[in-house]
Amino acid sequence: MLNLNKRIVIFYLLLITIFYSVRGQNVFIANSQNRNLTSLNGKWKYIIDLYETGQTGFMPLYMNIKPKDKTDRVEYSFDQARTLWVPGSWNTQKPELYYYEGTIWYRKTFDKKDISEDKRYFVYFGAANYLSTVTFNGKILGKHEGGFTPFCFEVTNLIKEKENCLIVGVSNTRSNDQIPAKVTDWFNHGGLIRDVKLIETPASFISNYFLSLDKSTLNNKIKTIKGRLTLNGKTGQQKVWLIIPELKVRKEITIDASWTGNFTIDVKHLGLWSPENPILYTISIETENEKIQDRIGFRAIETKGKQILLNGKPIFLRGISLHDENPVRRDRANSVDDARLVLGWAKELGCNFVRLAHYPHQENIVRLADEMGIMLWEELPLYWGIDWDNPNVYQKAIDQYSALINRDFNRASSIIWSITNETAPTPARNQFLISLAEHIRTLDNTRLLSAACKKDQAEDGHPDNDYTLSDPIMGYLDIISFNEYLGWYGGLPAECRKKTYKASMDKPVIVSEFGGGALQGFYADSLTRWSEDYQAYLYKENLAMFDRIDGLAGMTPWILVDFMSPLRQLPDVQDGWNRKGLISEKGIKKKAFFILQEFYRKK
Repeated sequence: MLNLNKRIVIFYLLLITIFYSVRGQNVFIANSQNRNLTSLNGKWKYIIDLYETGQTGFMPLYMNIKPKDKTDRVEYSFDQARTLWVPGSWNTQKPELYYYEGTIWYRKTFDKKDISEDKRYFVYFGAANYLSTVTFNGKILGKHEGGFTPFCFEVTNLIKEKENCLIVGVSNTRSNDQIPAKVTDWFNHGGLIRDVKLIETPASFISNYFLSLDKSTLNNKIKTIKGRLTLNGKTGQQKVWLIIPELKVRKEITIDASWTGNFTIDVKHLGLWSPENPILYTISIETENEKIQDRIGFRAIETKGKQILLNGKPIFLRGISLHDENPVRRDRANSVDDARLVLGWAKELGCNFVRLAHYPHQENIVRLADEMGIMLWEELPLYWGIDWDNPNVYQKAIDQYSALINRDFNRASSIIWSITNETAPTPARNQFLISLAEHIRTLDNTRLLSAACKKDQAEDGHPDNDYTLSDPIMGYLDIISFNEYLGWYGGLPAECRKKTYKASMDKPVIVSEFGGGALQGFYADSLTRWSEDYQAYLYKENLAMFDRIDGLAGMTPWILVDFMSPLRQLPDVQDGWNRKGLISEKGIKKKAFFILQEFYRKK
């Protein structure tokens, strides 16, 4: 009995270590795809942890225990387990996992030849939804919270040449103290949803770098690039060079004791990035033992009165909203091909702008937008039901936005950070978001801030059709944005002819959402709900209404493609899909697609 008690005590100490000692990632590695790496994608073994205890038969799963001989009792086996593809959500790979919310433990074994004592090794995850516990060769590395941001852990002292064992427990269980909270209008894809890699670096390596155009030199013949880079590793003086061959730039950067180097570069003949001419320069950052390359564009985005200026010139954002999903595969998007599919549709629609809703999308789409000349709105899932009074939730928002900015700072296509979607003003919510906006600006002042706010009701003393856009947080943002579903969630489309919207501040306005549902292939008259004809009629009336807004600088109708959502269950119409897409999950365009396309041709 004593031995049994000891075993139980040891087991629960292990559980406490796993589930309550949250260490998070121990370093950020930017530009992961251009590092020296080994892909760990492919088939992974998995075990369902239905009770979310991290064990089966009172044995910790992360230890990968195997019977020593025929007398030994072990009540699980990764070796004999079924497999899941990584990257990918588990929900659509196995019918029995379609609506599963809980924890699954993944295992990947691999060999690594030519391990060098002069190098460091990291396991890198593009994203895992939502809470991840990472272990390597029987040691707990730590946890990461957040379903859409990258993270990594160092394994330099643990890696070996044969039979490395990476085990990751991923939980997509929803909770009110998470971001997003418990209720969302999208599918809760669980698992290792983006690339997993083994990255090797020198002992001291380039961790991250931030390059941008100094807006004060926008109209000068000689423009200035501002930059900062960070190293990770040993302290002391090191030589680092930034090289831009096309611009004949070779800049030596001084690294201080905090492993950081700040610099400016004056450049002649710098071409500016724009949708019409998405110029990207090959950038090389080099140390004595490392070379990192990237493709970076330079642009200036700012506001003046009720205009948005790109490189000093007014621009209208012809946009569309998008979820990070490949509807044909019914899976989270995770590849360049996935990105090319949806951005190709957006370009065909006439868009120069895409709202990446409601969370950070895969890095591939941001990089491809750079190449294709499509501007982007990025956001966190600060969505319905957020616990604004909880300081832990605020810290999670800080952590997740910091990770997103670290990842995408150098992407010229990304022009707007948005801090919330459809949340009601309260003192706690307002202070939360104001503080978050201030934090974002300390990290990045090269982009604009906005938020998809709720529409105000008509004010006392004003006609019922006169709406003022005056959410308290708008005063802290660069752009006023709001969602409006007149003709779908309230009234009929003809009522749009009577409505007016006025911004209470001298700022540009973006209509961040509008639209209605239609089942592709269902045709009727223009007043029959769920028909393509109703959706097309709604778009005509909505577009005419919004085009009357003084200061309208863009719009991102909801949404490019039908997307999966358990909230949408109307039989034979929704069947688990939000049908507001202009394109069906089969890739077929609806009538409203061509209505919006024609509107954008005139813009």
